[in-house]
Amino acid sequence: MRLQAITWERLTDALAERIIATTAQDGSPWLRVAVDGAPAAAPQDLAGRLTEALRLRGRAVHRVGAYGFLRPASLRLEYGREDPDAYHDEWFDRQALWREVFQPLDPGGTGRVLPDLWDPQTDRATRSGYVELPPGGVLVLHGPLLLGHWFPFDLAVHLKLSGAALARRTPERERWTLPAFARYERETRPDEAADVVVRADDPRRPAWNGTA
Repeated sequence: MRLQAITWERLTDALAERIIATTAQDGSPWLRVAVDGAPAAAPQDLAGRLTEALRLRGRAVHRVGAYGFLRPASLRLEYGREDPDAYHDEWFDRQALWREVFQPLDPGGTGRVLPDLWDPQTDRATRSGYVELPPGGVLVLHGPLLLGHWFPFDLAVHLKLSGAALARRTPERERWTLPAFARYERETRPDEAADVVVRADDPRRPAWNGTA
């Protein structure tokens, strides 16, 4: 895959323009965008930039973080606090994401999206209220391990880190997750599943597989 250097500002603008020009694949009046990446790649940062850029272009945007849809501790920690396979398979409540985030944005849906479901600090439901995304609005979902679950993304961006960069930028207390991301690379192949790949080994000098 050929990648070319780009700044985060130019990348954000290019992605925003691409989203503006995109039509939902299933005829939905809403667009659904993924910013996929390990925590070390800070997908929430690009999602935040993209949200602001879209709003400046007059689009309603709702940003959702995958970590707001963790499963209860009794389920995600069933095999211990540092099990990489459990992190890959069990930590995120993908059924809740389908039910509370994607189904309301199906054709004929209500547009009422739940911003989060579970607080990992208190291990309780957040009880957040629904947010109504008007037709023409954009959902931006950010977090790790988002691809390969048949979520109906109209645009998927993957923030790629080499194995060395991922290990270097992952805090010591979280390095037990590294085998989960190695498995994700092997099984899901996010480079191939994503529409846009951004190499972020050096956070000051990203590169991507598009043109701007």
